Amino acid sequence: MEFLAYRAGVILAAVVLDRLLGDPPQLPHPVRLIGYLIASGESIRRLPLPVRWSGTLLAMGVIAVTGAAAWLLVKLGYAAGFWWGLAVEALLVYLAVAPHSLAGEALAVDGHLQRGDLPGARQRLAMIVGRDTAGLDEREVRRAAVETVGENTVDAVLCPVFYALLFGAAGAWVYKAVSTLDSMIGYRHEPYRDFGWAAARLDDFAAFVPARLTLFFVPPAALLSGLFARDAWRVGWRDRLAHPSPNAGHGEALFAGALNACLGGPSTYNGIPSEKPYLGAEYPPPGPPAIRQAVTLLWATAWLFAAAGAAVLVFLSRF
Repeated sequence: MEFLAYRAGVILAAVVLDRLLGDPPQLPHPVRLIGYLIASGESIRRLPLPVRWSGTLLAMGVIAVTGAAAWLLVKLGYAAGFWWGLAVEALLVYLAVAPHSLAGEALAVDGHLQRGDLPGARQRLAMIVGRDTAGLDEREVRRAAVETVGENTVDAVLCPVFYALLFGAAGAWVYKAVSTLDSMIGYRHEPYRDFGWAAARLDDFAAFVPARLTLFFVPPAALLSGLFARDAWRVGWRDRLAHPSPNAGHGEALFAGALNACLGGPSTYNGIPSEKPYLGAEYPPPGPPAIRQAVTLLWATAWLFAAAGAAVLVFLSRF
């Protein structure tokens, strides 16, 4: 069980590397390679199969290739030497977690708003959200940015760390394959309603446990961040299942309580209006400090979750 203690070090090193370096801009990110694999595999639609079956075959193939590639890289690293293997694992997990990238994009939106550059804020926001941003006012831009930080605290941080804790670097990258599949083809509208069905269901399943762990990590992270820990728990527990997504509402509801800000409400996706329930309806809309506060809470949650997971692994390694 000694390997669990080393895995704990890998997780902590990965989060530290992400905090210090972010995504290396000079190198193609592995997620882009997964995206290329998905886009290339969409030709599987032409097979004489039901659409759901072809989408399921694509999802299984992408997941298998991604997991096998990560596993092989780790094996090659350890074949070169123990410390090389640990370094490869840490590098792979570092590339799988993304709090630095998420925080940077959100703060870039906030920077435009602080300079009074609403068009620039809308354009930058469009890079990290799926909703239409062209007609959003300042308050709506700020709400969308806070919502995406809350939701992606689960998707970009807790999920990859959770699966790295359980299965190492290969686990983190299997999750990234699932998440990328969902973001590219897991839509409720055509032409992906049936083709992306398996991708969407797999993502719901993969994020189910990490999303619910936010209940135990966001409130103490809010306390460490000088935010409203008790309200995070109260609003999170009350409103987490109001969201149409089985998982997205957890992070958003907890962030709404922690920031004492109302999230949710009407949005538009590809010109189609979407009426989402309000989370933290008793609070006003997010104010000017809200994006920066959300980023602080994101980092506190990431550190707390990684440290707690590493501590559990070290404890288990003693048996």
